[in-house]
Amino acid sequence: MTADYAGLGGWTPEALGLAGEVLTVVSAPDPVLSRPGPEVDPKSDEVVRLAADLIATMRVSPGCVGLAAPQVGVSAQVFAVNVTGHPKAVTVHGVFALCNARVVEASRWKAGREGCMSVPDLTGDVKRASRLVVEGRLPGSGEPVRLVTDGFEARALQHEIDHCAGLLFLDRVAGAHAVYQRKVYL
Repeated sequence: MTADYAGLGGWTPEALGLAGEVLTVVSAPDPVLSRPGPEVDPKSDEVVRLAADLIATMRVSPGCVGLAAPQVGVSAQVFAVNVTGHPKAVTVHGVFALCNARVVEASRWKAGREGCMSVPDLTGDVKRASRLVVEGRLPGSGEPVRLVTDGFEARALQHEIDHCAGLLFLDRVAGAHAVYQRKVYL
């Protein structure tokens, strides 16, 4: 992987070769949400199907900008993100899925409000990097990618990578004073 590669190489969900099924999203305190997921083979049929299912589920879920495998009951390091059209998004890479993603650079830390489909009644203030470099593999091809992003997309990526590590945004808040009842249900 070259150091200057900063995108998805033209990858689109169509590269998966299937539409995917809409899955049920699990809620806390389901134990799968607190278990670190194992790394996966991004070329396996199961992982390709899972990536397609995550994208399909995300697309039909109002307000959803990301969805990780543990949120649909699967302990695995796979997630999908799409911040397209979100008013807080500046850098946007479109709809994509990543396997075995890890943060390799993080800077410009800022607090921001987060919510989660698996914690439907609460939101919380979480400090996250607003500039981020993530490395991972594309489902299907297994190609390595280095994604450079910022702002809202960076926050979404960190949120989903946390899910794959068995963490919820509630594990990242400064304390009970930073947790709020959700006021708007999408």
